This record gives sequence, C-alpha cells and structure tokens, in this order.
Amino acid sequence: MPSIDVVLELSAETCLAHYEGRVGQVMARSLDGRRVVFPAEALRRVVARDGVHGTYRLWFTPQGRFQAIARLDRQS
Repeated sequence: MPSIDVVLELSAETCLAHYEGRVGQVMARSLDGRRVVFPAEALRRVVARDGVHGTYRLWFTPQGRFQAIARLDRQS
C-alpha cells in the first residue's frame, strides 16, 4: 500500500471545522513537496485538544484512495 509522510499543524479551531463537516478535505504538503489531499474525517483518529501537530504517515490504496493515518513522531 503506497504511503506518504506529511507534517500537519492544524489548530483546534481548524480541526473543529473539519469535524463538523464544514470542510470536507485536508490539503497538505508531503515531506518531499508533493500536494496531498485526504478526507477530513481522517483527522478524527489523531486530533488532540490543541489540534493536530506533528508528522504523520498516510496510506492509500493503489487507486489513490485514503486508507489510514498514523503519527510518526512523539508529542512533546
């Protein structure tokens, strides 16, 4: 399954907009500079009180559909 690593820095307010469905997709840049778009629903798995901050790995199907997200670095 293809994967891509991204750094996400999203405030709690931004995550709330995604959570409430006011925003359907997240747009981010990968560590190698590619533009990545994935469903905002994925943030529900990784959001904390202060938002989403850190480096994450996203997995996609061979057809390019989002599959999973996991944090790569530890929060301080």
